[in-house]
Amino acid sequence: MPPRPLARVLTLLELLQSGGLRTVSELADRLNVDERTVRRYAQQLVDLDVPVESVRGRYGGYRLAPGYRMPPLMLSDDEALAVLLGLVAGRRSGLTVATDTASETAAAKIRRVLPERLRRRLEAVLGSLAFTDPPGSAAAAPEPAILLPIADAVHHHRPISIRYTAGDGRRSERTLHPYGVVAHAGKWYVTAADLSTGEDRNFRLDRITAARTLSGTFEPPLGIDAAKRVLTGLATAPYRHEVTLRIQGTADRIHTRLPAGIALVAELPSPDGADPVTERWCRVELRADRLDWLPAVLASMDRPFVIERPDELRGLVEAFAERLADLARRSPPL
Repeated sequence: MPPRPLARVLTLLELLQSGGLRTVSELADRLNVDERTVRRYAQQLVDLDVPVESVRGRYGGYRLAPGYRMPPLMLSDDEALAVLLGLVAGRRSGLTVATDTASETAAAKIRRVLPERLRRRLEAVLGSLAFTDPPGSAAAAPEPAILLPIADAVHHHRPISIRYTAGDGRRSERTLHPYGVVAHAGKWYVTAADLSTGEDRNFRLDRITAARTLSGTFEPPLGIDAAKRVLTGLATAPYRHEVTLRIQGTADRIHTRLPAGIALVAELPSPDGADPVTERWCRVELRADRLDWLPAVLASMDRPFVIERPDELRGLVEAFAERLADLARRSPPL
């Protein structure tokens, strides 16, 4: 992948910072662009208030004003969090073109220049994050005012108080024992024990309007898997329809069409003499507000299946099969 224009502008700045006068032709060769583009990049630096001086004449070119140095890295809490989250989430989801080593060294450089107070808070954030596997779509970064105190509470096992707006618009204040922060399918969640109800719950961070760390500490359950808790919670959340299927195939194969955040898949014991791979059956449980998407998904698996419930799904599968058969019997238009 060729370097992006922004990368070349930064490279130009680095070349000029090394000192001395650089001719336009030399810069064009180093940046692998034409001389007109070099002049445009130099003007972009000037527009950013970088004192680039243009020297005219046969041996003219560009240089930085004497005594100029790049200012030290100064990031607000929001900016530092955004940069580090971008590096971690981008590397985890495969969105960055940089190598793992480059991402790690960049994050390390940022950590070294941050104030101790902010560095400790960001380390708590990074230590509390989990990602579903395989990664979902890119998740928009949560509000730092929400993520920072929650991550700090996860890291130090402290209770938190939140103001939450549910999907139906109901608002409430809750006290939580937070276990982890998870990015899944474009959303961020905190999985926690809800002391207000005595239940384990998952809360979307974009629906939390305020978060405050409380005094005291708590002991989280041993071996807790925050990502698994979120996936299981999503798969078992109350919906209009409860579906139970038996599908021939391994759990891994079934999860390619019905991800863990949608369905719970449990492998069943193989009958005596059956091949444990080719004749493996699984019980699949899921909940859905609509059933009309399931027939196409089941057909795409190309595996034997049995519908245990609901009866409505059987009718939808039969109608889907009839539509396919009708389309297959049609003659092409003349």
